[in-house]
Amino acid sequence: MFELPGLIDPHVHLREPGATHKEDFGSGTAAALAGGFTVVLAMPNTQPPLTDPDSMQLAKTAAAAHARCDYGIFLGAGPENIDSALNQVNEVCGLKMYLDQTYGPLRLDRLAVMHKHVSQWPMKKPIAAHAEGPSLAAILLLANLYCKPIHICHVSRKDEIILIRSAKEKGYQITCEVTPHHLFLSEEDCPQIGSGRCEVRPHLASKEDQNALWENLDVIDCFATDHAPHTLEEKDSDDPPPGFPGLETALGLMLSAVDEGRLTVDDLITRMFVNPRKIFHLPAQPETEVQVDLEVPWEVRAAEFHSRSSWSPFEGRKLKGKVRKVILRGQVAYQDGEIIAPHGYGTDLIQIT
Repeated sequence: MFELPGLIDPHVHLREPGATHKEDFGSGTAAALAGGFTVVLAMPNTQPPLTDPDSMQLAKTAAAAHARCDYGIFLGAGPENIDSALNQVNEVCGLKMYLDQTYGPLRLDRLAVMHKHVSQWPMKKPIAAHAEGPSLAAILLLANLYCKPIHICHVSRKDEIILIRSAKEKGYQITCEVTPHHLFLSEEDCPQIGSGRCEVRPHLASKEDQNALWENLDVIDCFATDHAPHTLEEKDSDDPPPGFPGLETALGLMLSAVDEGRLTVDDLITRMFVNPRKIFHLPAQPETEVQVDLEVPWEVRAAEFHSRSSWSPFEGRKLKGKVRKVILRGQVAYQDGEIIAPHGYGTDLIQIT
């Protein structure tokens, strides 16, 4: 049995408050444990979005009652909370800025609002940005002007990863993440997945874009699932919402890449533990480990997921490397398909940093 540290996913959508038929802190953190993650950082594009103390308290209360693994929560940047956001710095893992179209109402489309958030947000917590194409260039410029650390979410295209490489070479305080679905899928897979089920933001890109991510792995700081569950009925509807579930397939995909020689175990640990912990200033989790059988093959069957999302774009794919046991803070939290950690066992790591 091979031992990994408790993995950290810096980008998940747990849909609570407001859309618990898709996921909640209990089901989402159960999925995290089954996937080898002992920390998840939850995004703020919920219903209502997490932009003020009242909405944040809804999420914090739900997480404290139901989370099975440890967590942090992002504050959403909006036009109405430029000044008040500063009062919540110490209770969140970072500020999330949505600069391109995604799920939910938090998109920022005014340069003045972006400018004020970046200029005022303190350096001790990172800004995480959904930024594609021109908006990526804009947020990099603003962050550099004010010497602020910026974390770019789910990079998916060749021109974006090349721009990020150039910014890093110029000394910008920039980190970035890439998702398993952008590494392992392209637009060529959409016919097999299905048009509605293939809806995701950023879109699945070209094979050239996909290859560019692999060719620039040294630029990529984190692997993040962007776990974004929706029901199968919603995905197969006339208006399918964007997003893929990912917590229970990410490690298997990465370990399969290790088996194929595309990654090393050290690459995986650096991007799924060391760097996320450093970027988001997360405390240590004592007596925490993930035990993995590196040899066992398995097939993705989403009906067996702990997530409420009962489908996967990787349905039927053969993977290698199975999570057998997760120990979180000295207690067995998951073993051989069974979630053992009770609701409420998870800790808000931001409150103890």
